[in-house]
This record gives sequence, structure tokens and C-alpha cells, in this order.
Amino acid sequence: MDILQILLFILPAYIANSAPVVFGGGLPVDFRRKFIDGERILGDGKTWRGLLAGLCFGSLTGLLEAQLCHSAFIPSSICMNFTFLGFALSLGTMLGDLAGSFVKRRMRIKRGQPSLILDQLSFLLFALLFSLPYVPQDLLAVDSLLSLVVLTYLLHVLTNILANRLGLKKVPW
Repeated sequence: MDILQILLFILPAYIANSAPVVFGGGLPVDFRRKFIDGERILGDGKTWRGLLAGLCFGSLTGLLEAQLCHSAFIPSSICMNFTFLGFALSLGTMLGDLAGSFVKRRMRIKRGQPSLILDQLSFLLFALLFSLPYVPQDLLAVDSLLSLVVLTYLLHVLTNILANRLGLKKVPW
């Protein structure tokens, strides 16, 4: 699988992961409740508006990719079932982000503090799991998965630095 096909495949997840930074805020998903360990379940950074924005924008990205597959913009040889894939990747992304936040709270890592793998890759793991029914088989090859992990890590770090410099995020991770 080439890099263009990998990028087209994962784009709905990337969009879903970044949408809450721009459109989030408001009521926290955990309704400010604490878990049995006395820590917040998720924290103030995980909001309903951000969750819904991620689902909507990621799913819309998949729909747009599906439409572009019926035009001359995306070669038909690399088209996938983007309609369902966009939603599956978006849902997995958002749930993976929530799971990462949940684990960080259990580890007593405060909001805004970095956590190497949880911050950059938990959304990717869940996105891939949720998209399994729609994933092209060649994406499951070790070299494709490795490329996806490295690409995701690097892009996540770079886009977070950019979002921080643009004032969209308080911290660059």
C-alpha cells in the first residue's frame, strides 16, 4: 500500500482527532464526575461538543472521499468504502481519545501533562480496531501498519506544536 492510500485511509481519523481542538469546549463528557479512585473520570478537556465535532467532521471527510472516488480526483484503484470507513474511524478515534484520557487520569497524569504513547497513538489504535471490517487487507501488512504508526506519531507531534503556536492549544502535545 502506498503512502497516498494510507493517508486517504486514515484521513477521517486525523480530522476527527483534530476537530475537538477547534470546535470543542462546553460540558465535559464525564459531567465532572469522579471515578472510584477520587480522580475525574476524563477531565474538562473531553467535552460533548468536541466529541460530536470529531464524529461529524471525520464522518463528513469519509463522505467527501467517497464522492471524490466517483470523480477524477482520486484514482479508483485506491478507493475504499469511505462512507462507512469515515464513521468507523471517527468513532474509534473519539473513543480511543476518551480511553487515553481515562487511563491518564488513573495514572494521575493531569490534564495538559504529556504521556508519550497515550497522547499520540491511543486514538489510532481504536480507529484501526473500529475500522477492521472496512480495512483493505494490504493495510494490515506489517510495513503498512508501521508506516501508519510512524506517520501518525510525527504528524500528531507537528500539528500539536502548530496548534499551540496558533493559540488553539495551551500545550504543544
